[in-house]
Amino acid sequence: MVDPAENQPMPAAKDERPRISSLGEWYEDLLKVDAIINGRSEALQASSLLCAKLQEREPKIVQRVRYLAAKRGITFEEMWLQLLKGNYRKLTELELKELQDLQSFTDGNDRK
Repeated sequence: MVDPAENQPMPAAKDERPRISSLGEWYEDLLKVDAIINGRSEALQASSLLCAKLQEREPKIVQRVRYLAAKRGITFEEMWLQLLKGNYRKLTELELKELQDLQSFTDGNDRK
């Protein structure tokens, strides 16, 4: 495509789809058969399977984010946004020593 205003080629749209590594012959065959049985393309079936697995793991993921937030003394939402924005980093040993009031990492109700 050419940008009519500048008569220059327009940059290609960025492909933001997740990339996965090769599944290996066995799993590629399973995916192909599963997609055919379900009347879907392999890409659509892979997406569906990934979404189903994430739904299954959602409670565990949320629990882990709550743990990280409690450890840092911030809200779940703040921790979630740090992770989404790529601002997450492990606490240093010094930061860990400075934390004095650690609450329960499981339910947030048991404070010392």
